[in-house]
Amino acid sequence: MLLLAVLARADQTVALDGAVPLDGGDFFTVAFEVPEGTAELQISHDDGSEADILDWGLLAPDGSFRGWGGGNTEDAVLTADAASRSYLPGPLPAGTWRVLVGKARIESAEPTWQVEVTTRASATLDPQPERRPYADVDLGGGPRWVAGDFHVHSRESGDASATLDAIATLAEARGLDFVALSEHNTTSVTSLLGDAQDRYPDLLLLPGQELTTYAGHANGIGLTEMVPFAMGFEGADFDATAQAVADAGGLLSINHPVLDLGDLCIGCAWEHPLPARGLLAAVEIATGGWSQTGVLFTEDAIAFWDALCDEGHHLAAMGGSDDHRAGTGTGPFDSPVGDPTTLVYVDTLSRAAILDGIRAGRTVVKLQGPDDPMVELTADPPAEGDTVTGDLTVLRATVTGGLGAELRWVVDGDTREWVTVDADPFVAELRATNPDGRARAELWVDGHPRTVTSHRWFQWAAHPPPEPDCGCGVGGSAGGLVAGALAAALAHRRRRGA
Repeated sequence: MLLLAVLARADQTVALDGAVPLDGGDFFTVAFEVPEGTAELQISHDDGSEADILDWGLLAPDGSFRGWGGGNTEDAVLTADAASRSYLPGPLPAGTWRVLVGKARIESAEPTWQVEVTTRASATLDPQPERRPYADVDLGGGPRWVAGDFHVHSRESGDASATLDAIATLAEARGLDFVALSEHNTTSVTSLLGDAQDRYPDLLLLPGQELTTYAGHANGIGLTEMVPFAMGFEGADFDATAQAVADAGGLLSINHPVLDLGDLCIGCAWEHPLPARGLLAAVEIATGGWSQTGVLFTEDAIAFWDALCDEGHHLAAMGGSDDHRAGTGTGPFDSPVGDPTTLVYVDTLSRAAILDGIRAGRTVVKLQGPDDPMVELTADPPAEGDTVTGDLTVLRATVTGGLGAELRWVVDGDTREWVTVDADPFVAELRATNPDGRARAELWVDGHPRTVTSHRWFQWAAHPPPEPDCGCGVGGSAGGLVAGALAAALAHRRRRGA
């Protein structure tokens, strides 16, 4: 804590400045006092440099997060019932508040910061009646595959501009059933979802938080409350954060794990140690559509996923557009909502059912978008969750819309069989004795993957299995599932985010 500024009364502005500490981790705080009777709090900030990048957030006297603007250039304004984007409305108790500052990039020899704090006895920010407590909704529909995008940013993320209406309109136009909001280090969108949900009764809007750290980004799918993201600050580490996500009822996925773009995307490549087994649910194997960014990163991301699965982590396959502008981006690498699309098998269209589908590994990623072919993977005997137990297992991959494509079976990260899809629908079978391992199906089009299923995992039965039995599927492939895991090496560069 660098400085304590005492504001004796409301309707007062105090300017603060100082040197950025070059030691002590990635975060520091600037403290100030909020007096009794404060109805509005306004904070402006500046790093005073073209070379340095500082991120900005706010902590209440009890230590709770009241928002994270990251690189927002506009002021943060909070009242009891309204807030500027990225911040949480609510009571403004008297006491010591802190601006939380993240050292995203420090290049100058003597970096500095400036903060200006204004407290007011009367609010100037208009009330936001559209905000209300989040309430789960169930859009029904019965057991089926639902299509959605697990990585979408609204304007509540500091680097995004899309409104919820623009996101929902685009998602419905593309035939999606759900969109998961993944705002950078804030859940400020949560209280806005109910109002938007009323306008789009056929599209489920899922809450969430992208835990955007300087050594990797992770998706807290389904989160409605803030969890710590400032690694190293007050003892925070990723194990504790992963546990906090689980305790809050969310699921954790690693986003764009091999997206090493340096300062173009600070901390985007994954460098954290993995949390304890069971606290990680999925990996984003596709970030952006294949034609936009997938051709550069998707196969390496799949290798990253396979390497974690080799270590025994049961992780669903996930895809997300990382759309920040509701499809209005003009760059060649921008992907609209739905590129790629993730399918989840659910009992009903609700937050709880989608999270259950991810836990059970019942996901399929269409690497370009919703119009890609579908591959549905089933097992006989049926899987409990994502795991099949028995002496002889038959996996069936049912392909629709994939005439002329190539289907391949991937067992423990290793290709076992290729077969040409010559019918629509097309069914391929993989028959095998039951080792401790995993298998998935992939559909390839024009020499690259287009649709990828999550794995079905296998356990030995209580008695020795019979000899391997290979059989032919209906219009499809045959393959013997053999024991032994691929010793996959993760071949992406590791970098400490500045």
